[in-house]
Amino acid sequence: MVKLNITENNQGRRLMQNNDRLLEIISNETKEDICKRDVVTPEIFQNIFMNYAQKHDLKNYEETADNYLQQKMNNFLHLQDETSEHANKLSQTTSKAIEAIEEKNQDSLQEVLTETKNLRNEIEKLKESLFKDELTGVYNRKWLYEHYMLENSSQFKTSGTIVLIDLNYFKLVNDTYGHIVGDKVLVFVANTLKKSGGDVVRYGGDEFIILFENNKDETIARKKLYKIREDMIKKHLKLKDTEFRICFSYGITTFEKNDSLELIIEKADKYMYEDKVKIKQRIKGIDV
Repeated sequence: MVKLNITENNQGRRLMQNNDRLLEIISNETKEDICKRDVVTPEIFQNIFMNYAQKHDLKNYEETADNYLQQKMNNFLHLQDETSEHANKLSQTTSKAIEAIEEKNQDSLQEVLTETKNLRNEIEKLKESLFKDELTGVYNRKWLYEHYMLENSSQFKTSGTIVLIDLNYFKLVNDTYGHIVGDKVLVFVANTLKKSGGDVVRYGGDEFIILFENNKDETIARKKLYKIREDMIKKHLKLKDTEFRICFSYGITTFEKNDSLELIIEKADKYMYEDKVKIKQRIKGIDV
């Protein structure tokens, strides 16, 4: 049994997180709706978004959107300041190193070495904040493109196996227990998927990707994901006096260097929905 801890000391922070999560869900549903239409005007887009906002009872959506954008802008400015600070430190350290080498000053060289090591640690922390999903702690899309795609491209720069994962009945979890619990479920799933040994990426909403670089053996990936899912299905997630369970569907395919990410995702998505039909015949919902 896995107990979900949803205690929040700050009610305002919890409300903000809930609204941010609602905004993400509404945005994803709006995008899915738009993709089914041949023509989308600004008025149609606004109406679609408003309909989903009303369905999820998102109040003051304009204020929520402004707060969300402001938060993202503040994060961006903070990263910009940190990057600038690290660049200045690197410039100063480089100047010291050149001077120490020219003067053959061992004490100065040792000082430069210490500063360089500290700077390297700070840069690694900065990279981690850039490439990690804020909610789940796994990699984000930015990391996916940086690590797996050719420069300024959506083509793979290596070969391997990719697994596309989509949670089943996740909307039911949100509707029944709320989006705070839904977020805890996403964190739990992300941590569980790490057991695969592959690179776990939160692709969007309740979709994840696992990549096995330079390993095109689908059989191995399939065995790992089957075991992870079976173990997950057996676990009961406990919320106060209520228990429920979750599961996911997955599609697996290989990719080669220069393959398009979009086409590979489309292929894996087809297999994933075939799997979803099968698993939903077996798992009817989230009730234990």
